[in-house]
Amino acid sequence: MVTVPRIVIAAPASGHGKTTVATGLLAAYARRGLPVSPFKVGPDYIDPGYHALAAGRPGRNLDPVMVGEELIGPLFAHGSAGTELAVVEGVMGLYDGRTGAGDTGSTAHVASLLDAPVVLVVNAAAQGRSVAALVHGFRSFGTVRLGGVILNQVGSDRHEALLREACEEVGTPVLGALRRADAVEAPSRHLGLVPAAERRAEALASVEALAALVESSVDLDALLALARSAPPLRATAWTPEAEAPVPGRPVVALAGGPAFTFAYAETAELLAGAGAEVVVVDPLRDEALPAGTRALVVGGGFPEVYAAELSANEPLRREVASLAAAGRPIVAECAGLLWLCRSLDGAPMCGVLDAEAAMTRTLTLGYRDAVALTDSPLLPAGARITGHEFHRTTVHPRSGLLLEPAGGAAWAWREADPEGFATPGLHASYLHLHWAAEKALAHRLVATAAAVPAPA
Repeated sequence: MVTVPRIVIAAPASGHGKTTVATGLLAAYARRGLPVSPFKVGPDYIDPGYHALAAGRPGRNLDPVMVGEELIGPLFAHGSAGTELAVVEGVMGLYDGRTGAGDTGSTAHVASLLDAPVVLVVNAAAQGRSVAALVHGFRSFGTVRLGGVILNQVGSDRHEALLREACEEVGTPVLGALRRADAVEAPSRHLGLVPAAERRAEALASVEALAALVESSVDLDALLALARSAPPLRATAWTPEAEAPVPGRPVVALAGGPAFTFAYAETAELLAGAGAEVVVVDPLRDEALPAGTRALVVGGGFPEVYAAELSANEPLRREVASLAAAGRPIVAECAGLLWLCRSLDGAPMCGVLDAEAAMTRTLTLGYRDAVALTDSPLLPAGARITGHEFHRTTVHPRSGLLLEPAGGAAWAWREADPEGFATPGLHASYLHLHWAAEKALAHRLVATAAAVPAPA
């Protein structure tokens, strides 16, 4: 049984201020000395970075599309262990889930799986009494328990009084009213907010400002009481440990730093649980892989923003190419795929893949039910898994071969050409995976790494 108090922060649609409120709540409760655990519904990597700054512990994702609804409770139990409050930030609108699948993967879906009360954040900048109709509609639609409303972008005392009176008419308590505050704004670019790791000092200042705003604008005691009304959750905590860890503690390098911020916390935990010694390498700063590296994992991020700096780090680029040539396994997702190409927007990259990468105007976005086409360090051919694409780049092989030496495509999915690159020693693709969905991913990679002789 999981008895951690919990609250889900939702909204009618994107842009109402969920991240502002969720991050501010985490920071405000943390400043009170309350151990808090942060979660984000869906595949988003950026918001959890701000959550982590506010809470002082990893931000985690709850995505029933990627991992299956049966793992939501266990992953929640794992991430909230030792805390006294969990704040779950929703995705898009409350009932927006995977396209064509009803509310599957939505905030409402996760709130139901967690049996958690929901607080609706409403951008009321251009609303008056009509806010009552909106709130009443969300309260009467579906089966989640709407415990209250937090009004955002409120213009004045008179505006706030009008909004509160309207919500009272439909019997929904107002738990807070936030005025506009420029100090809490986070800059955006082509894939959303700029990650906290790229602007740490400014992000910390923003989080502090959010904490102060929420402390002065939200009834924290009432919201905590609502969170404590959540009943015990029947779930056993997920564990990253493998049943039979690989012996020998092979070193697995995990790319990090500002250029590669897209990584789920469970990935490193699973690698360690499978028997690896996990060491973070920053491709913007480190000129060598960790000593004894037998495998490399490169997640997503924004290499296009740092193409010049990544290209300038020639020593590390050469080491990565040598690692691949020696047959030591490399797994790369999205940004990692771009870094392994010969070039990105004309800037030389690692040259592991005989391909060129470039920015485009087109956003590629969505879940993919994928089938592995080629044996790789990650999966055997024929394995099935659901992942997520999110990028504004393209990759073009330079020859008729997908790889040099020749390999095959990584994935196939419906209504798309084969995607990615795979050999027995490499897996590089645009597809982001949540490795908690299948522990065998980490174990297979670590076992492959251990089977390759250690570098001299």
